[in-house]
Amino acid sequence: MFRTALRNVLAHKARLLMTVLAVMLGVAFVSGTLVFTNTISDAYQNSSAKGFDRVDVAVQAKSQEDKGNTISKTPELTQAMLDRSAKVPGAASAVGVVSGFTAIADKDGKLIGGGFQSQGGNYWGDKDARYPLKSGSAPHGRDQVAIDSETARRAGYKVGDKVRLSVNGPVLTPTVSGVFTTDDGNVAAGGSLALFDTATAQKLFGKPGTYDEIDVKAASGTSQTALKAGLDDALGTKLVETTTGKKLAADQAEQISSSMSGLKQGLLVFAGIALFVGTFIIANTFTMLVAQRTKELALLRAVGASRRQVTRSVLIEAFVVGVVAGVTGLVAGIGIGAGLRSLMTTLGATVPDGPLVVSPGTVASALAVGVVITMLAAWLPGRRAAKIPPVAAMSSVHAQATTKSLVLRNTLGALFGAAGVATVLAATTMDGTDGQAPMGLGAVLLIIGVFILTPLLSRPLIAAAAPVLRVFGVSGKLARQNSVRNPRRTAATASALMIGLTLITGMTVMAGSLQKSIDKMASSAIKADYVVSMANGNELSPDVDDKLNATAGVTATSPLRNVYSRIDGTGESLTGVNGPAIAELTDLKVDNGTFKVGGTQVTVDKDTAESHGWQAGSTFTAHYEDGKSSRLTVSGIYEGNDLIRGILLDKNLVTPHMTAPGDMRVLVRTADGASDTTKDKLVKALGTNPAIKVQSKQDLSNDIAQMFTLMLNMLYGLLAMAVIVAVLGVINTLAMSVFERSQEIGMLRAIGLDRKGIKRMVRLESLVISLFGGVLGIGLGVFFGWAAGELLGTKMATYELVLPWARMGVFLLLAATVGVLAALWPARRAARLNMLTAIKSE
Repeated sequence: MFRTALRNVLAHKARLLMTVLAVMLGVAFVSGTLVFTNTISDAYQNSSAKGFDRVDVAVQAKSQEDKGNTISKTPELTQAMLDRSAKVPGAASAVGVVSGFTAIADKDGKLIGGGFQSQGGNYWGDKDARYPLKSGSAPHGRDQVAIDSETARRAGYKVGDKVRLSVNGPVLTPTVSGVFTTDDGNVAAGGSLALFDTATAQKLFGKPGTYDEIDVKAASGTSQTALKAGLDDALGTKLVETTTGKKLAADQAEQISSSMSGLKQGLLVFAGIALFVGTFIIANTFTMLVAQRTKELALLRAVGASRRQVTRSVLIEAFVVGVVAGVTGLVAGIGIGAGLRSLMTTLGATVPDGPLVVSPGTVASALAVGVVITMLAAWLPGRRAAKIPPVAAMSSVHAQATTKSLVLRNTLGALFGAAGVATVLAATTMDGTDGQAPMGLGAVLLIIGVFILTPLLSRPLIAAAAPVLRVFGVSGKLARQNSVRNPRRTAATASALMIGLTLITGMTVMAGSLQKSIDKMASSAIKADYVVSMANGNELSPDVDDKLNATAGVTATSPLRNVYSRIDGTGESLTGVNGPAIAELTDLKVDNGTFKVGGTQVTVDKDTAESHGWQAGSTFTAHYEDGKSSRLTVSGIYEGNDLIRGILLDKNLVTPHMTAPGDMRVLVRTADGASDTTKDKLVKALGTNPAIKVQSKQDLSNDIAQMFTLMLNMLYGLLAMAVIVAVLGVINTLAMSVFERSQEIGMLRAIGLDRKGIKRMVRLESLVISLFGGVLGIGLGVFFGWAAGELLGTKMATYELVLPWARMGVFLLLAATVGVLAALWPARRAARLNMLTAIKSE
């Protein structure tokens, strides 16, 4: 039986090629994903480990818990603590570390790095061992800065050049005093690092006389653990905590691995989709292969082979196919992983250097996926063929499936589908977070139900195309009949395309609806012409509001200044605004009371008011970080949104209680309204700072739209793999269908149907099957998009369902294109059959 199975594999090389390709694509996607994520993760982890090789123990301030209405202040690392750390037995040296955001502009004025990876810090003394100088000297004073060598290379800076940079708003133009090398992970990932002398860094980052961290180097012969114990004794453990360098490197490596796991899981989801689609095709292929060899298998049964041996022979064939596909898929996956890494570099996302990582786990996963998926897909057809009695198989009385045989399948599909719809509808009535799991479960149940019901659905939906197919005469009629002749085969082929289009349509509906709701939010909640913010999401300096307010043509400004407080024993964020101007800069709907901010009058969003049981006229006490408090009165309750929410109060009331005031955004209204000229004026007023974004309402919408577009394009690219697998499935089905119907095609040729008619018949059959899958996929995608939108609507008041009719038309056209392209080779093969040879074929 083993030799028989191998001979069958070799005898059916052409028919098995599509199966190998289908499995190979799925395996390549999985292995490519693992290679890519393992390579990036390994490079980051190695980089982070290098970053801590000069730190034996790090001393950091221990955050304190707030109690009651008292806000505990985080202790500061002072110069005295630094001096004590340096004198601990076993300590060779101690360095005070100051860090914060610092944006560096290139020579064209554009931000270097990714915003969040743009960092600043202090250079310790004249020769900092952490940052060996490549050229120049250490920075001294506010007018000097040292930059990392990668940033200098990318921007073309050298010692003596003036560089534009920003810490939290105003532009500085110091001279580059030195260029240093570093193994900092952020720099290796494409960020930038600017270093000032310690006193300047402390002042710029709002930490005069204090440090963010103290790094202690152990003397020769002293272990990190012993040094840590000495520091704990000298500094105490109530206000500070100490961590060994080894632990810091491990924690950062774990953090990087955790952040990469999200990307890995996301990519593996799409790899799973490709495999899921591929499973249908593999099962379909082996079903047809086994069906075509039914008489052969019956003969084996007649000469003494048992059912198990017949099933085993089919599984052996699947094993051989799986091994070949697994090996080739692994090789292709390694190429995909290398290509993805190069693509990231091309797109400007610099990653640390490191070797391509092909772990034993990746190899094992690729082979396991290739072999296991293929054998599982082949098991049912093999088992079904083995159960057919030899005499029935030889006489072909088993060949035609009856309608009765679909009753159980249809009942099961109806139960799954009904359960899926009910679960999804129930999830839409839940809160956004609580409804996610039921929504996912319902979606899976519904897709399974529709897949099981697809043979039943194929008849009425394909019958609906009959009037159009009549236009093509005999070829059209034959194509319709061929499409519904074997409902199971048609269903398996159409389902592959259905799943891909379901996901694509659902995400497109959600993205379009979200964009519409964000446009609506920006236009309905803000009257301001511009919103000013930092590129990395950090706080703006209060100087930004002052500069904007002093700019000609600006009629009103208001910062959104976040203030932490304690109210009724719980933490609550306050937002300081320009009381007299906020009403003309926003258009917030007030449900209760009036919109009034000034003195001790505050306006509260609906959710916060409900959580505290407040109404217009309610009073409460806010406790600030300096230990003082204010008695405030609720003037009105408004409907909050993602841009503005929380407790709004006058900035003059809270700013005196803040240690380091900072604004998340500044709203600006101008006399001339939003225009390119006005925007340029505001940008110049802020020193043409690359770290600051000046955005109109349309810019805000476009910014978010760009994020959605990027995400959608990535998803479309990943889902294209599933569509490619679906195309192979259609080709596979048609090619085997042509082989199966060789005698019939020969008869059609003999009674007068020409080659063009044969080609047209096969193409129309492919088109009908593909459009059937496309209609099902788009329908399910719209349903899932609507359901997910209902869930999002609980968190976003302005959410509105938008159906992208144009894109759905493109998706349907894509399905039709898949059908046309997939039919090219099978149609050509059918037309070239010799009619006499075909008629004589068994």
